[in-house]
Amino acid sequence: MARGALGEEEPNRMGVYLGPVCRLCRREGEKLYLKGDRCYSAKCSVEKRKYPPGQHGQNQRKIGEYGVQLREKQKLRRIYGVLETQFQNYFHEAERRRGLTGENLLQLLEVRLDNVIYRMGLGRSRREARQLVSHGHISVNGRRVTIASMLVKPGTRIEVTASGKDLPQVRLLGHSAGGRKVPEWMSFDEKNVAASILSMPSRDQIDTDVREQLVVEFYSR
Repeated sequence: MARGALGEEEPNRMGVYLGPVCRLCRREGEKLYLKGDRCYSAKCSVEKRKYPPGQHGQNQRKIGEYGVQLREKQKLRRIYGVLETQFQNYFHEAERRRGLTGENLLQLLEVRLDNVIYRMGLGRSRREARQLVSHGHISVNGRRVTIASMLVKPGTRIEVTASGKDLPQVRLLGHSAGGRKVPEWMSFDEKNVAASILSMPSRDQIDTDVREQLVVEFYSR
């Protein structure tokens, strides 16, 4: 078991978090929608236990400015399922690009292949969408890929392979996990279970509930 920022435990194998995802939502004190349909039901752990996990979870502590920034950073990377080192790499890339660093960071996270699959309505969570990629059920511009962190660009076409079209999470196609809508920055061909990236997403096209400026302030300390 590896340790992330400030000693937080991050169970992982091959750079993938393998711990209980409901625990992450409880740690942040809000739903991060990491477990698909369960997050929309009465079984949601955040609804049942509205306090952080652990022995001292019910002891309320006041956190300072640094703590607020840390929690926002942790929330963002957990939403997209990215471990600390990779998240830092995305942040440094966002700094190098023109424009606002916080918006650039969100944009980079949005165009990860696993997130694109999730936005297509395939998979009840980003973790499930990531499995579709790693198991070889997704092709990009006609080539089968297995790298969930691959960044797509405008003009890219993403398709579900023939072997993947009979999978339950593909056949559900948006009828689970809150009935997500395909965002404006991509077009979706439901008949062929394929999508094309029309443009890079702008901030108003990204519905992730996060204060990205706090993340920038955290890394700027």
